[in-house]
Amino acid sequence: MGSSCNLLFPLVVFILLHVHTSLSSVPNIITDEAALLAFKSHISSSDPNNILATNWSSSSAVCIWIGITCSSRHNRVTALNISRMQLHGTISPQLGNLSFLVSLIISNNAFQGELPEDLAHLQRLKLIDFTSNNFTGAIPSFLGLLRNLRILRLSSNRFSGEIPSSLSSLTKLEVLRIKENFLEGEIPRELGDLHYMTALNLESNHLNGSIPPSIFNITTMRFIALTNNNLTGKLPTTICDHLPNLEGLYLSENILGGIIPPNLAKCKKLKILSLSVNEFTGTVPRELANLTALTVLYLGTNSLSGSISASISNSSKLTLLDLSFNSFTGPIPESLGKLEHLEILNLGRNNFFSDSMSLRFLTSLTNCRKLKLVGLGENPLGGFFPASVGNFSDSLQVFEGPDCKLKGVIPEEIGNLTGLIKMSLFNNELTGHIPKTFQAMLNLQELYLQHNKIEGNITDVFCNLKNLGALGLSGNQLSGRVPPCLGEVSTLRYLYLADNMLNSSLPESLGGLHDLMEFNISSNLLSGQIPIEIGNLKAAIFIDLSKNDFFGNIPSTLEGLDKLIVLSLAHNRLDGPIPHSFGKILALEFLDLSYNNLSGEIPRSLEALVYLKYLNFSFNKLSGEIPTGGPFANATGQSFLSNHGLCGDSKYHVLPCIIKSQKRSKRKKTILVLYVLSGVGLLFLALALTYAFLRLRMKKKNAGQADLSLEGHERISYYELEQATEGFNESNLLGNGSFSKVYKGIRKDGTLLAAKVFNVQFEGAFKSFDTECEMLRNLRHRNLTKVITSCSNLDFRALVLEYMPNGTLDKWLYSHNLFLNLLQRLEIMIDVASAMVYLHNGCSNPVVHCDLKPSNVLLDQEMVGHVSDFGIAKLLGAGETFVQTRTIATIGYIAPEYGQDGIVSTSCDVYSFGIMMMETFTSIRPSDERFTGDLSILRWVSDSLPSGIHKVVDANLVQLGNEPTDAKMQCLLSIMELALNCTLATPDARISMEDTLSALGKIRLQFVSSRR
Repeated sequence: MGSSCNLLFPLVVFILLHVHTSLSSVPNIITDEAALLAFKSHISSSDPNNILATNWSSSSAVCIWIGITCSSRHNRVTALNISRMQLHGTISPQLGNLSFLVSLIISNNAFQGELPEDLAHLQRLKLIDFTSNNFTGAIPSFLGLLRNLRILRLSSNRFSGEIPSSLSSLTKLEVLRIKENFLEGEIPRELGDLHYMTALNLESNHLNGSIPPSIFNITTMRFIALTNNNLTGKLPTTICDHLPNLEGLYLSENILGGIIPPNLAKCKKLKILSLSVNEFTGTVPRELANLTALTVLYLGTNSLSGSISASISNSSKLTLLDLSFNSFTGPIPESLGKLEHLEILNLGRNNFFSDSMSLRFLTSLTNCRKLKLVGLGENPLGGFFPASVGNFSDSLQVFEGPDCKLKGVIPEEIGNLTGLIKMSLFNNELTGHIPKTFQAMLNLQELYLQHNKIEGNITDVFCNLKNLGALGLSGNQLSGRVPPCLGEVSTLRYLYLADNMLNSSLPESLGGLHDLMEFNISSNLLSGQIPIEIGNLKAAIFIDLSKNDFFGNIPSTLEGLDKLIVLSLAHNRLDGPIPHSFGKILALEFLDLSYNNLSGEIPRSLEALVYLKYLNFSFNKLSGEIPTGGPFANATGQSFLSNHGLCGDSKYHVLPCIIKSQKRSKRKKTILVLYVLSGVGLLFLALALTYAFLRLRMKKKNAGQADLSLEGHERISYYELEQATEGFNESNLLGNGSFSKVYKGIRKDGTLLAAKVFNVQFEGAFKSFDTECEMLRNLRHRNLTKVITSCSNLDFRALVLEYMPNGTLDKWLYSHNLFLNLLQRLEIMIDVASAMVYLHNGCSNPVVHCDLKPSNVLLDQEMVGHVSDFGIAKLLGAGETFVQTRTIATIGYIAPEYGQDGIVSTSCDVYSFGIMMMETFTSIRPSDERFTGDLSILRWVSDSLPSGIHKVVDANLVQLGNEPTDAKMQCLLSIMELALNCTLATPDARISMEDTLSALGKIRLQFVSSRR
């Protein structure tokens, strides 16, 4: 018995030890804690609120940590939600050890890198939300292993590659959102096997091919969003046979064609139908009127025709109806007035006409008491502007009716539209006087009445409109004086009064318009002297006082208009000299002083106007030698006609200047030369000694100091920068770079700034920061990004830049709601070329930008282009024509010698500029998926010229605007030919930036002349 007990005891001990060992290896809350702390270690130290740093600690229970939810049954972590905490870092592989995790939300942070495969272990996961981060790489195929997943949100990241077909294994998936990434390829047809899907959002990627029909067979589907891709093909005729629950169909901004299927009427619950900016043809199916739940109908910018059916009013819940930019015809039905919820109606750019001269449909629209916008522009309506417009509700904010052949007077009742912000009625046939009731429209910001037949006086009707920013009255029959009280409307930015019969003198009070940017009062009957107060228009970029009867001297106060780009004083009776101070208007590009009585010499100070592309001094009484430097180098005799006292170079078609000689003895000359040389020598010696002394003192003063600041600028503290950007909040994010992010900020004094914050965790960030500091501290040019100051410490680097409210050129080229016309794009290219000429020729040593592309061109309030991002720029040493580098810029824009051998020269920038010109006028990226194999944007454009130019340029450039199509096509052809000269394979064969700028100026001048 004793021996049996002795044997039993060791056996029990062994069993207990085995159980203890087994239990200790089973995952538990300790495992979860270790996984979360490992995840915390992958978050950078820039946790702005120190939430995780202070809260996630072993000294407290995991289940009370911020963002953590635990199961009371298993005491395990089931949910992780750390959204909107401004966190930076990567996803730790240990996160895959949270085996009970059901919900994983880390949206609206700044996590980066690729997703680790260990996440495939989270088999209980139902929800993944990684929206608005910086994740890169392909969407992992291992996500298809998470068989319990219901919701997958990966939008607003930087994922690339194709959508993995393995996602079709997620048989329980209900929501798939991967919009705003860089995905390409076709949409996998296997996604049609996800029979529980309710929402599919793949907007704003680079997807191509046709939409798989299987997508339209998912009976649970409520929202399909594929906007802003490159999808082609036609919509299935049976599109709604299996979609009884569909509420939203977003297919805008693709290349879809064919007819709009009448079968869409079977989607009875459809609320939003967006098919705009495609290539749909035919008519709008009458059956769509049966969609009684429809609230939004976008069909704009297609090739649709036919008329609007009166039955459209059956869709009684419509709040937005956009049929603009099509070929619709026929009358606008009065039944639109039954849409009592309608807020936006845009019918512009069609062929609608009125079936009655009273425009009854406008009267019917007054029943739509929620209307905010009415867009009718460029339709041949041809009726009388009815008094009933005064019955629109106070909710109406925008009324667009240009180019509609409207007749009659502007009714007095217009003053009832007290909520109106913008009214456009230019290019019509309106007559009568300006109604005094306009003075009641206190919210009015923009009023365009130019090119009508309006007569009478302007009176003081607009002087009480304290929000008025733009007033267009040009091209009418207005007479009398310019109201002096207009000088008190301090909000005015644009004032157009040209081509009227205004008389008397120009009021001095207009000098009070300190923010006025464009002022055109040409072709009137104004007389008297030009008020010196015009020099107070410090914000002006365009002033045209030509074709009046002004006399007296040109005010020297104009020298203070340092932003002025266009100045025309032609066809007046001005006399006296051309002010020498004009040489201080450095931004000037257009100067016309022709047909006056100006005398004296042409000031040599004008040679400093390096941006001046057009100058005209013809038909004056000027004398003396014509300058040859600066803008005069490219001038021709046309600029100096009928000035009989001028002399100079034969290219100006004037007589040569006579050099008067005086007889002097050799001895006197020799003595004089000796005196001069001696004096100059002593002066240089004194200057050299002074310079050496100052350099020595400066060297001692700066010894031992790190110099990352920008000379001449105050520093800004990290705290102030953090406050200005609301803690570098993602809502203020303006853009991402390779090593940095740019945030919008507002300082305490209300000034706006842009903070370029370098991610110091990246290896190249410090070098990029140092390079930009080195470059930008010495660069000063109106078309370069202006640096305000810098902010740096051991763990932080930032540049504070001038805020550019209109963002990047890239944004304007590829946003569906933004558009640049031909002239705007051309002027931006001229801005960029001007900056590049300065970098290549205007600095002590040439600067090569190395990364010229639309995303590095910023647009200010006036849409002036500014070149930015000098993070990989190169400075050429004295005598150097090239350098060699390992740094590679953006693929698609780099010159062959740069990409293959790392050879960087100013010719590389010329090549990049040529590619950017092609992209700007085609709205096609050089990385577009159509460019495969040997086909590139360069070859695509080259093969299309000259006869196929219409096939490559942005079609909207030709369709929009009033300019003759032939003039546009000739302008575009010249631009593309210039772009090809910039992109020749051999660097030495390429045109220089200086010649490129000159060519662009000529193209612009020819195009502007063709519009007159």
